[in-house]
Amino acid sequence: MGVHVIRMPDIGEGIAEVELVEWHVEPGATVVEDQTLADVMTDKATVEIPSPVTGRVLSLGGKVGDVLAVGAELIRLEVEGVGNVSASSAANAAAPVAAVPKAQAAPAAKLREMPPPVPAPAAPSTRTRLPGEKPIASPAVRRRAWERGIELQYVQGSGQAGRVTHEDLDAFVARGSAAPGSAAVASRYAPRDDATEVPVIGLRRRIAQKMQESKRRIPHFTYVEEVDVTELEALRVHLNELWGETRGRLTILPFLMRAIVLAVPSFPQVNARYDDDAGVVTRFGAVHIGIATQTDGGLMVPVVRHAEARDLWSSAAEVTRLADSARSGKAARDELSGSTITITSLGPLGGIVTTPVINHPEVAIVGVNRIVARPMIRDGAIVARQMMNLSSSFDHRVVDGADAARFVQALRGTLECPALLFVE
Repeated sequence: MGVHVIRMPDIGEGIAEVELVEWHVEPGATVVEDQTLADVMTDKATVEIPSPVTGRVLSLGGKVGDVLAVGAELIRLEVEGVGNVSASSAANAAAPVAAVPKAQAAPAAKLREMPPPVPAPAAPSTRTRLPGEKPIASPAVRRRAWERGIELQYVQGSGQAGRVTHEDLDAFVARGSAAPGSAAVASRYAPRDDATEVPVIGLRRRIAQKMQESKRRIPHFTYVEEVDVTELEALRVHLNELWGETRGRLTILPFLMRAIVLAVPSFPQVNARYDDDAGVVTRFGAVHIGIATQTDGGLMVPVVRHAEARDLWSSAAEVTRLADSARSGKAARDELSGSTITITSLGPLGGIVTTPVINHPEVAIVGVNRIVARPMIRDGAIVARQMMNLSSSFDHRVVDGADAARFVQALRGTLECPALLFVE
């Protein structure tokens, strides 16, 4: 028997390090060729790392949340043959896991034919956590528990090593389980002294780093303007009645995307990226619009490429496709990079004013607030109008305040007279 060391592969795009977000195996487990070993996250996407060989797991190269450099040891496997490390190294590697029951040896050909191990049926775990021991759960499970107000330390895990799964959360909710003194059984006015530590890992860590970098490096200038979208909304409803079933239904986003495309030639400084290390601003003719999208794991920004070459329905279809890919975790790396300007919207939660954070290294972001009916004075009479605020932020090193205001006013002029969307 030998030892095969799998190192963190180079996954391209100049990425030097990744974050380990989930293990799919544990010491002692048998894996087969092409079985997924771990999920790692770059600054753009989550990537599955498969096993190139069949063998038994001796040791893992890190824990969830660790940052690994390309070339760092990811996992060690006991394999048939000599492996890829020296005999002395193999002996040293095997020593710490000598207590792990050894799988019965089988010929290499037989092992290659074996399917991936089938997980045992989920069942309530009898394993009791020690005082201060933290529950093990994936980022998706932790987020779901947080959203439902479930404290994971009270949930028994049925997964490997006591890992809490989605099924465990469902069972916990079905039982109405709660620890004595927890919020579910405590008096409404009883004091609480519990606290939950939530590791900032995976996508949440990337979001935190990205936002911190944007705010640290970019002097933001935010400009807010109200837009009368009464005629635009009437047009949108009419187009949906005519072609919604055949071409797809339109939200306000495709109209705003088209307005940005039409404004960019007059304000090329907003459709740009600023490399402040090199001191170079690159202005783009193409308009690649990032669409800030909320997912279960956090905020992602898929990119609608070449918005300048798309009509309303093409833009709407691409926004829907990319949002679905991002929310399902299937977005490719190139779908999450390369934007030149970004739109962010909270939909009905959009509030009156927001201060959106620029998607570094871009220099502008357009924020959409919710549409509300408000009394407005038109021709001396008070009438009800559909009003929407645009809250937009700009990199003040690159975009002057007056230019930012003129750009937003150009958007306003087009949206308030939607026939201009179709005039070349």
